[in-house]
Amino acid sequence: MTGALWAIVAGVGFGIFQTLNRRAVHGMDVFVATFMQLAISAGVLIGISVLTVDISPVWTASPSTLIYFALAGLLHFFIGWTFLNSSQKRIGAARTSALIGTTPLFAAVISLFTLGEVPSLYGIGGMLLIVAGVFVTTNPLARPADGEPTDSQKSGRWIALALGLAAPLFWAISPTFTRLGLQGLHSPLLGVTIGMIASTLCYAVAIGVRSLRTPIGAISMDSIVFKVAAGVLVGLSTWLRWIAIDLAPVAFVIALTLVSVPTVNLLTPLVVDHKVEQVTATVWGGSLLVVAGSLILTLTG
Repeated sequence: MTGALWAIVAGVGFGIFQTLNRRAVHGMDVFVATFMQLAISAGVLIGISVLTVDISPVWTASPSTLIYFALAGLLHFFIGWTFLNSSQKRIGAARTSALIGTTPLFAAVISLFTLGEVPSLYGIGGMLLIVAGVFVTTNPLARPADGEPTDSQKSGRWIALALGLAAPLFWAISPTFTRLGLQGLHSPLLGVTIGMIASTLCYAVAIGVRSLRTPIGAISMDSIVFKVAAGVLVGLSTWLRWIAIDLAPVAFVIALTLVSVPTVNLLTPLVVDHKVEQVTATVWGGSLLVVAGSLILTLTG
């Protein structure tokens, strides 16, 4: 398979993961859901690493290399996935998926301020489309049907928007540390596995401390089944994405994996109760604007 096909398969996998994950987090505590997701994905990536690559370079890698991979994992998985699950539980998988598509926007802004890389006119146009898509998808200024929004409704909308955008923000920052780590250990699979393990261990400590003050509530078997399936799928999709990056330009892979957005919009109504998740024409419109803007920004910016 070519890099393009691997990227598309990974994107579809991420889309299915987000759909199954939405069903799971509906009946789970966000932090417990994230820890399960990390632990399952770590197991999947460890297994793939042992079976497919030589893991001996890990034992001879410099401490700084391991730290860089660990930091990349903490930003992407520990923090990013927590915001992903929080956003899905608050505003649903479809709206969250659209907001996740803004990752290229944050990457462009970060590059502007850290590397002085000014986007082209096409890139600026893509950025404006992304902003428009975010506004359409999660308009925090919209009025409810029964009149003016209350203060709590207003603050809740802005919190929901912040949660949805926080994940792609941290996902745009993490590659900086990944690149630093790859300078000392040129194995994307081992690097992402190290980051996943570090995140899982840190989350185990955090969830243990939290449970001393906030007991973990009951979890339905339905949620556990869907969370296990989602964890396995996101671990496999992460691996496939790295295969694609090894075979094709990063920007091209990022663009193709945006197929996850329409995948979520199509599958979520089939998996999640429509009373919990509604994929409206507005959500579709906003999603398409975000995807279009991200494609323009990624491929021409």
